[in-house]
Amino acid sequence: MTDVSDGVLHTLFHSDQGGHEQVVLCQDRASGLKAVIAIHSTALGPALGGTRFYPYANEEEAVADALNLARGMSYKNAMAGLDHGGGKAVIIGDPEKIKTEELLLAYGRFVASLGGRYVTACDVGTYVADMDVVARECRWTTGRSPENGGAGDSSVLTAFGVYQGMRASAQHLWGDPSLRDRKVGVAGVGKVGHHLVEHLRAEGAEVVITDVREDAVRRILDRHPAGVSAVADTDALIRTEGLDIYAPCALGGALNDDTVPVLTAKVVCGAANNQLAHPGVEKDLADRGILYAPDYVVNAGGVIQVADELHGFDFDRCKATASKIFDTTLAIFARAKADGIPPAAAADRIAEQRMAEARAAR
Repeated sequence: MTDVSDGVLHTLFHSDQGGHEQVVLCQDRASGLKAVIAIHSTALGPALGGTRFYPYANEEEAVADALNLARGMSYKNAMAGLDHGGGKAVIIGDPEKIKTEELLLAYGRFVASLGGRYVTACDVGTYVADMDVVARECRWTTGRSPENGGAGDSSVLTAFGVYQGMRASAQHLWGDPSLRDRKVGVAGVGKVGHHLVEHLRAEGAEVVITDVREDAVRRILDRHPAGVSAVADTDALIRTEGLDIYAPCALGGALNDDTVPVLTAKVVCGAANNQLAHPGVEKDLADRGILYAPDYVVNAGGVIQVADELHGFDFDRCKATASKIFDTTLAIFARAKADGIPPAAAADRIAEQRMAEARAAR
């Protein structure tokens, strides 16, 4: 018998990282679609989370990522005060090579087959135009263009929420929410990161950036010839002398056994999902005196936007809701101090309490 003690099935049924309600494996050979839809919880309402299109090394890695991301969405939606559970989908493959209209339509049919238990949106590798295509087969699609009844690019409010989390971190650590003259390192200046840089520069922060794509870096430097500099890679960024805040805004796992010991920043607050590579990293950060703003709390601006789209989108209403991330982040820091635990653990406790209360009320 095959040993799956360390595999995704063990994670799903036996691990603390599991407990998912449903996992759907999707395949459409005609279009080349291979996808995984993971629904972690519907305690608070239909699962809501984006679709990631990524060239995973293998199918097991894709399933594991879907499970982790879906679980994170349950906590994110709970902390954002939304009446939605957590779900996530991943499409396996390089979007630059295999993304087609036929593939996206096939994916939309699979999401539609769930009857509204899962509501999809954009994520890494998918864009507003893609959601417009998916929506042709599935009415449970958000993140569509305004021309097609949607709210457009959710990265705008994602960046705004991260910015509010940074302000709350500054208030907690330095007694002043202002980021003027603070040195902030942003790893990843794509869909969310470049909007975050705009907020930081508008307030007068000094920004250091890096990205695997040279064109993304050049776009920022051309727009901000003063006040923004670039370094070769993330390893150089996290070691930058005098860094006040580090913002991971690319893929997950940025905080791990290799990076945490060399971080120069006093605060970590970024847009990437699943920044903690494994349980225990949050304690390593606390032991080094580094304040960690939980990723799923501060990057919730995007999901606030797409959730609002289901009820008739209003940008000002969404921005007002996203601005509350400042107060939520401060409340988490206060809970962490009161309970003597890291902020990530405090956020988990608050989210789990809300989900448990919803299940008990059924």
